[in-house]
Amino acid sequence: MLLKRLTKLLLGTGLLLSSLAHAELPADYKVVLQTENFPPYNMATNGKNFAREENLAGIAVEIVQETFKAASIPYTMTLRFPWARVYKMALETPNNGAFVMAKLPEREKLFKWVGPIGPDDWVMLARADSTISLTSLEQAKAYRVGAYKGDAIDEHLRKEGLDPISSLRDQENAHKLQAGRIDLWATGDPAGRYLAKQEGITGLKTVLRFDSAELYLALNVDTPDEVVERLQKALDGLRASGRVEKIFQSYVE
Repeated sequence: MLLKRLTKLLLGTGLLLSSLAHAELPADYKVVLQTENFPPYNMATNGKNFAREENLAGIAVEIVQETFKAASIPYTMTLRFPWARVYKMALETPNNGAFVMAKLPEREKLFKWVGPIGPDDWVMLARADSTISLTSLEQAKAYRVGAYKGDAIDEHLRKEGLDPISSLRDQENAHKLQAGRIDLWATGDPAGRYLAKQEGITGLKTVLRFDSAELYLALNVDTPDEVVERLQKALDGLRASGRVEKIFQSYVE
């Protein structure tokens, strides 16, 4: 009898603590989310530099939306320009967040993080039927490499001693690769594959990753830990269910 009473007491205490934990959030609590045009992660469907949630699309937009809904955390979502303003508001304003943001060592303690949402890699892409195999940028010097003129990747390759064939639009490199006018395309991933898909070109394969960062949702440091924990748990659940991969594939495969 005593054991049953003790069990009921412990269960009741657990429910009470759980209830109190969720009660920490005010009834009108919400997170103000902001992002920028960064296809295929975030973009305005009207192509402009300001849009609200109903006019937003992209890998991260969908993942963040579903994460907040699964966590039952209210939010608003806006795309605006410039990124510096989005970053500043997340850094300085309570209950604000910015996505997607590279989680770098110097930023680690400036925000609370939920993620990763996806990668921001610098890669060499080849056609599906290519036999090229690389383990270093040095080996890429033996091939015709296409890049986006003036882009950070283009500049990096030149500093490393490569002489890329640069195009004024990165989409042009997808066509050059498909036509055999270049052997490799140095671009961002998944951005490059998304651009290729927009041009009707799919099935490209990655033969080298030569730089990498993980992209996250960055929340103001005053965001309650409960919010961060619920969001991370929700995102982990979406990834475990295969939903995150399915969203990625809908944009880049």
